[in-house]
This record gives sequence, structure tokens and C-alpha cells, in this order.
Amino acid sequence: MPETRGSGLPIALGSALILVCAPAPPAHAQPAPGNNVSVRAIRLDAPLQLDGRLDEAVYRAAPPITDFIQQEPDSGQLATEQTEAWVLFDEDTLYIAARCRLSEPDRIVANEMKRDSPGMFGSESLAVVLDTFYDRRNGFIFIANPLGGMFDATVTNERTPNRDWNTVWDARTSRSEDGWTVEIAIPFKSLRYRPGPTQLWGINMQRRAVWKNEQSFLSPVPASFGMMGMFKVSSAATLTGLEAPSAGIPIELKPYAIADATSDFAAAAPFSNDIGGAFGADLKIGVTQGLTADLTYNTDFAQVEVDEQQVNLTRFNLFFPEKREFFLEGQGIFDFGGGQRPEPNRFFVTGEAFALDAPILFFSRQIGIEDGETVPIDGGGRLTGKAGAFSIGLLNVQTGEAPGAGIDATNFTVVRIKRDVLRRSSVGGIFTRRSVSTEGAGANAVYGLDGVFSFYDDLNVNTYVARTETPGMQGDDMSYRTELHYSGDRWGFTADRLSVGANFNPEIGFVRRDDFRRNYGSFRFSPRPQGIAAVRKFTWEGSVDYITDGAGRLETRLQRGQFVTELESGDLLFAVATDNYEFLKQPFDITDDVTIPVGGYSFVNYRAGYSLAQQKIVSGGVAVDFGRFYGGDKTTLSYFRGRVGVTPQLTLEPSVSFNWIDLPQGSFSTELVATRITYTLTPRMFVAALVQYNSEDNALGSNIRFRWEYQPGSELFVVYTDERDTLNPRPILQNRAFVVKLTRLFRF
Repeated sequence: MPETRGSGLPIALGSALILVCAPAPPAHAQPAPGNNVSVRAIRLDAPLQLDGRLDEAVYRAAPPITDFIQQEPDSGQLATEQTEAWVLFDEDTLYIAARCRLSEPDRIVANEMKRDSPGMFGSESLAVVLDTFYDRRNGFIFIANPLGGMFDATVTNERTPNRDWNTVWDARTSRSEDGWTVEIAIPFKSLRYRPGPTQLWGINMQRRAVWKNEQSFLSPVPASFGMMGMFKVSSAATLTGLEAPSAGIPIELKPYAIADATSDFAAAAPFSNDIGGAFGADLKIGVTQGLTADLTYNTDFAQVEVDEQQVNLTRFNLFFPEKREFFLEGQGIFDFGGGQRPEPNRFFVTGEAFALDAPILFFSRQIGIEDGETVPIDGGGRLTGKAGAFSIGLLNVQTGEAPGAGIDATNFTVVRIKRDVLRRSSVGGIFTRRSVSTEGAGANAVYGLDGVFSFYDDLNVNTYVARTETPGMQGDDMSYRTELHYSGDRWGFTADRLSVGANFNPEIGFVRRDDFRRNYGSFRFSPRPQGIAAVRKFTWEGSVDYITDGAGRLETRLQRGQFVTELESGDLLFAVATDNYEFLKQPFDITDDVTIPVGGYSFVNYRAGYSLAQQKIVSGGVAVDFGRFYGGDKTTLSYFRGRVGVTPQLTLEPSVSFNWIDLPQGSFSTELVATRITYTLTPRMFVAALVQYNSEDNALGSNIRFRWEYQPGSELFVVYTDERDTLNPRPILQNRAFVVKLTRLFRF
């Protein structure tokens, strides 16, 4: 029988008799196996006054939800920094309130106010995860910190987060003698859920007491999930007693108006201060309570921050993440074959956040961007959401012509359907079509079937098979994968077989390399030493990556051993040794002046570094790489994911990467220096500047953005962007743009 948090004591609020916490969910919908926590929502007669002070009568009358359980550092034990929480609702809004106690209040860490900033994860915070369809797989995430900073996201299939998703909600906080308090208000219109007034949801809450690096949850989450614990939707408690309004046919209209002045002095016909303007709109319609249609007209992305520069010393394509709002919502539904699984510590020891060897069959950056040129998006539509056991994603977008770049008007179509099976698994299919292929006359299409199977807490199997159709590219156009992944806290292993044919060509996707067969295996041992007070965990991991081409010739063999020490403070000390073999079938132009000839190359590289925890005033990682490189030598010095919290309002995020390469064919160096400076006036208003210098492109760029959410969902953007050529002693301006964009959200 599920454990009940709180008591079954009835209390009177206004004229209504309210049951604070029922002993069990309704008989017709028992909790999922393994879920042992049940809480009940409290109905209010009137909306809360959202001020974060918790001084209303309900907080004195209703016993709080308590006894949060540690995930880190002592998994399964009561949290040493306890939390008292309430779940409340009225006719229109869901409220989450909490009193976050601290044994040493003067050590509270609160250093980030900007909305949706990754710096929130280095701050004291309360996170709420809502599984509104009670499918134990998908959820909405809302996070607030003591400064009133806000962060929202979605998670799909417990593994794919979308941190760029935004909706209308609010949070207010207050400081107290023994910690801080918070009230969160989420309109029901901002959520999607099953039909019917009586709802059964999953809910979990995560408390981060970062001064002692402690994480705890309302409903326990295995330690093996680490920072991804909030994605573990199947571990959520069962929320009962909630009555949600009928969604009817919710409609959101968001028109925009834009004015700009642009200059391009490097164009074939240079121009200066060309004045322009445009308007457009996004329309969101709730087709059912689970399915949402999004329509867009004359889509514009002027407010999006420019891409962060990268240095590429490989012969493979670079990956840049999607940042455009229209493509971000519901993004996880379109993931295929398990999506990109974030792995703890991966970035620190390899320099990459995700493994990108498997093709991505739908990558939205292929729409509206071609050969580095921006292509106008005339309009499009999307249908995403849940229909019973099915997850549905339909997308159709029409782009216009770009005659100067030789780009034709093109239609893009994506169909993605998944069905939930077993407790936490799914099977599905995908179809994509690009009406104008980039490789030949005619259309490009992709067909695929996949299965994502999750067993117990830590065992996952990902598999897919896919085929493409491209004019003039027949035969060897298949790709398939089977991956077995176990991610326990103490032990872990991965076995992966991946095949990509020479003519496998998903033109609305991303393929880092083609014509290869990959066999990969890794083994990890992560003990938690009891006799070393300063150390939380050691991690030893070894892996072998063996890649051949379609003819069976060895192209890449990568043997890696790594050792990571995680300190109780959250700092990381890491060391990596890599033995690499690369066979070049054709000359590799690593720079404009240096070409590495055809042949096989063996080289060993070493990487060592130290990473400071996010909650510190100065955080980020420093690493040095040194060793052989294609018959020569390479040394790299880098400072990555840097952050300096000057004040809670002012932050600096510097990053530096220097490479010195000495090859038989020539020597060269690369420099990449960037910093983001952010000043946050309120949680809904900030100004940020991103300045980047990349020696590979001889480019110095700046992007300055002012964003004001003047009312929930409605925003004003003022953006300035320029790029300068640094080949001359005095950088010469190449282009610039000044843009003002205003949006207004109407909800019906």
C-alpha cells in the first residue's frame, strides 16, 4: 500500500471541508509498481496572494509534506536540510509552496537571477516535476531559487531534456531566519493533461542545498541518476485529489512586429543601414487536452542568440544545437532511437556533452539554414502531444527562395509516432521528406522504426533501423543500431553496434560521418569510499571504439581510459589517456595551409584537469591536453564552462581554448576566446553580451541582447550583432544589424 505524506485530517477553508492528504489514490487508478509515495492536493476557495511569504491560514492548518529523502550524498537517508511543502489549487491555477530550512542560513548560495540560466544549477533551489499524463515517462519541470530566479523545461522518455521550452508561470520567494520560502503558480492553461475533471498525476520535488552539495527528493530517486535525477519521472509520487478545469479549446495568439537596420560591407553589392520591418504571428490551438497544434506565419528568429564558436580539428561535421523557439517545444517527441543521452562527467573528460556517432534523423536546424545562409520561413504547422498511449509529432514547414544563394523554395515534412509499451518503454516510427533534395533532382525521404526499452532503474536498450531515398543514390542506404546500456551507481557498461551506409542520407537530419560500421564497448567502476572524508566518488572507466568502413577496412580505433575523482564539495579531478588510430582515405585539409596526406596514423594523447563546482563564485574547468597528433604533436590548454558570479545580478561566463599543433607538413595554432556578460535587472529582464574571437575564421563577433518579459509570455527584444575581420591590425567591420522586436501573447 502506498505511503501517505501528511495525515488524513480534514480542515475547513472558507465553507469547504478539505481533506489534506488521502490514505490512497482512487481505487480505479492505483500507483505504478514501485511507487510508494502518495500526496493529495488541497483545494482553495480563492487564489493565493503570490508573495512567497507562506503567511496564509492554509499553511498553518494543513500539515506539510515532509521527510524528503537524500539522493546525494547518503542515498536513501533523510535529508539533513529538510523541506516542508504543500500542493494547492483553485479553479485556474496549480500552486506549489515550500519552506526550505537551512541549518546554517548564512551559508545559503543564491547567485543567479536570470531566467533559464544554467547557473541556476549552482544555486540553492526547489524543483518540481509534473507528470500530467501519469505515464511515468514524460514531465514538465519548474525550478525556483531564493532570488526569484526561474527555470522551466520538459523531459521526454526520462532521458531527453528540453531546457529551452518556456511557458507562462510565476514564482515568488522570501528569506526567513531558518532558510527561505517559495510559492509557485502554474496556470492549468500552461499544461497539457488527460480529459476529465478528476486528475491523477505524478509529482516529485527536488531540493538542492548546494552549500553542502546535498540533493533530496520528495519521492526517492536512485543515486545512479546523479544530476539527471529530476528526469526520473517513474520515481515520482502519485498526486491525488486534483480537479483540473476542462481545457475546452485553448487558443494562444502571439503576433510580433520587428524593425531593423542592417549593413553588409562584404556582400557582392555592399550596403549600409538598410532599414526594414516585418510582422508575423504564432498560433497555438489545443486540439484536444493532449494534442496541441502550432501554426506560424512569416517566422522570424532575430531575438535568438548567435551560435557559440567552435574549433574543429577533426575531419567530421560540427554540431550546433537548435535555439529557435518554434522548433523547441515538443522537441523530445521527434527524438529517434533513444535521442541524445547526456552522460555525467562526459564533457569534462572528452570535451563533448553528448555522443554524436549515431545519425539524428530529424535535426530542425536543417530548416531555414542552408550552406550557412539564412533562408526565409514563410510558414508552417506542427501537431504534438499525447493521444492515449501514443505520442504524436507532425511537422510541415515551407521555406522561401534565396535566389542570391541559389536556394529554391522547399517543403519539409516530418511524421513521428510512438506508442508506450511495458512500464517505461516505447516503439515507434518516423518519416521525413524534403521536397528539394540537396544531392539530386527530386525529393529526399527517410523511413525508420525504433524501440526504446527501459528495464528496472538503470538498464536501457535502444534500437532502430532506417532507410533513405535520394535521387541518384541507390543501394547501401540503410542504417541500424542496437545499444545496451547499464548505468548503475557503482557499476556501468555499454555495448553498441551501429551501421551507417555510404548512401544513407537523411537531409533533414545530421550525420557526423558516413559509410561506417561501429562496435563500441565500455565498462565503469564507481565506488564511494567510506574512509576518505573529502571524496564522494571515484570513477574508473575504460572503452574501446572500433570503426571500419563498408568494405571492412579499419578507419578509427579509439581506446580510452579515464579516472575521475568527485569531491564532497562538487569539484572534479580528472585524467584521461587515449590511444587513437586514424586512417585517412583522402588528404585532410586541417587548415588552409596544412594538409595531412593519405595514410594510417597512430597517436596517444593525455588530458588532465580540474573542475570547480557550479555553486562557487568562480566555477568551470581547466584542462591541458598533450601528446602525438597525425605524426606530429599537439598541446591544448582550455578553460570551459567558466562562470564568475560578480554579484547576483552580474555574471561573466568566459571560455578559452588554445591549440598548438606541430606537424611534418607545417605548424600552426588556433585561439578561441569568448565571454558572455549578463546583467539581470529582474528575473524577467536582462541584458547580455556575447563576444567571441576565433582565429580559424579570423573573426571577432559580438551579440548584445536586451530581453524584457513585460508580462508573462509577452516580450520586448533589442538586439545588436556585428562581425569584424581580424586579418588587419585594426579589425574591419564586415556586417552588423540592429533589431527591435515586440511580441504580445493573447490567451483565449
